[in-house]
Amino acid sequence: MIEQNAKKETAHCLSLLVANRPGVLVRIALVFSRRGYNLDSLVVSPTLNPDFSRMNIVAHGNPEILVQIIKQLEKLVDVIQAKDHTGSKTVEKELALIKVKCRAEQRTEILQYCDHFKATTVDMTESSMIIQITGNTDKIDAMKHLLDKFEVLEYIRTGKVIMLQGEAIT
Repeated sequence: MIEQNAKKETAHCLSLLVANRPGVLVRIALVFSRRGYNLDSLVVSPTLNPDFSRMNIVAHGNPEILVQIIKQLEKLVDVIQAKDHTGSKTVEKELALIKVKCRAEQRTEILQYCDHFKATTVDMTESSMIIQITGNTDKIDAMKHLLDKFEVLEYIRTGKVIMLQGEAIT
């Protein structure tokens, strides 16, 4: 039974083109909430046209319910377009800031991890450093896992930014 539910509850990557107006985010979040979907990540950013915004949403749940959610979203006045990009060829990136407590003798090892993952240090004190890493989910998870052996003081992560590959418009 657990394996069957795991198959049904997969991560879905959606993009929405919406009017850039107050209250739009709340109305969209309510559609997901009413159907029992929890949003794993949400990124809202401007488009080339300042009248519109792009929303990238990652959520886990039943695909049949997601179809209903997309239909409901498309009925909202402020939603111009709603698409599920799960399984499509996309470029997906995230950013994370990881603050690590470290002694002077630990810095070399941490900086080697940064070099390997093409991460950068954006702040360093005598007892800590903040690391900035960008990339796909697996890359950020791997870096975080390696840094767990040190004392991670703070961990902040953006949601996924999604764009279709090639000339197709997201």
